[in-house]
Amino acid sequence: MVVRALLSRARHGTLILRDARGTRRYGQGAPTVHVTVHDARAFDAVLRAGSVGFGESYVDGWWDGDDLTAVVRFVIANVNPLLRRVDSLARFVAPVSRARQRFERVDRERDRANIRAHYDLGNDFYALMLDDTMMYSCAYFADETTSLGDASRAKLDKLCVKLRLGPRDHVLEIGSGWGGFATYAAEHYGCRVTAVTISDAQFEYTRALIRERHLEHLVQVRNQDYRDVTGTFDKLVSIEMIEAVGWRQLDTYFATCARLLAPEGVMALQAITINDASYERTKNRDDFIKRMIFPGGFLPSLDALVRASAVAGGFRVIDLEDLGRHYAETLSRWRDNLALNVERVRALGRGEAFDRMWHMYLCYCEAAFLERHISDVQLVLTRAAWPAPLGASVPR
Repeated sequence: MVVRALLSRARHGTLILRDARGTRRYGQGAPTVHVTVHDARAFDAVLRAGSVGFGESYVDGWWDGDDLTAVVRFVIANVNPLLRRVDSLARFVAPVSRARQRFERVDRERDRANIRAHYDLGNDFYALMLDDTMMYSCAYFADETTSLGDASRAKLDKLCVKLRLGPRDHVLEIGSGWGGFATYAAEHYGCRVTAVTISDAQFEYTRALIRERHLEHLVQVRNQDYRDVTGTFDKLVSIEMIEAVGWRQLDTYFATCARLLAPEGVMALQAITINDASYERTKNRDDFIKRMIFPGGFLPSLDALVRASAVAGGFRVIDLEDLGRHYAETLSRWRDNLALNVERVRALGRGEAFDRMWHMYLCYCEAAFLERHISDVQLVLTRAAWPAPLGASVPR
């Protein structure tokens, strides 16, 4: 069997595989992970469709692992040597690929449909997974004893400090989420915030939150595409929204940000990134996340972000912080929350397949962060007119 032949080449960790044919050991050294195959179709699914088949066969109950995050880490570690060769080929043909694909049509209705497919699953569901801030992005943990809610607030405060927010500022937030940043910034820094989203569920939730916190005089949320926003803002923030933009729209995204930001303004961008070497291979490749979790999603590389921001927006990066190790912990906390609330999730009309899909999603991403295949960064970007007196380095 081809899959078994590939497994025989494993060199990073040990896999104990059980199926109808018995138990076999592959690889060497620590860690040791255990997989039980209930349906032999799982092998064909993985061979035929890669990560899509890997994820779908798990969701269908064809196999199980004792520690799913560890299983995915084993796969990543042992597949990486092969993928590095594929990455090299993808970078070689990238100029031809980009020239052909840039002419593909922008479809705003498709963009809205993709956002709704993920973020409009139901506010009640996300409330069971997230903390009280409803932040669906990487938190920042001072140490392992920090609660998820406190870690989310620490992340928000880092962004506010990096933007040097104050009562004189009018901030544009591209991608409102469930209102966590907008209300936090207004309450703690006294600034005005205009937040935009194209998720109906997030729009309604955030509007209600603004009323509940009596922040109507400071915070406004709009159900509006960021490309349609007009006006000029002192500061701009976007927290893990750019993953929904798509690589063809990176230039448009940064050009729009530049149009909306005052010449002396500052922009904070938090983004999930893929390693630079894999960017060309993955940006158009279907995978488990794009197929089952977030249609239309993509991960930019740090190089792609910096290049597009400079060329299309005239931005320069004045601060960069990598939060990747914090995202693995964030995902683990979300996974724990769903495990604790499994019956309440089922009461929302979700079945076992949904539970398995989200368990795979969270473990899959956690493993990718732990293996440093992907990361999360906070970038601070400015325009040429930004005043930079001595001592104006971004505070921590």
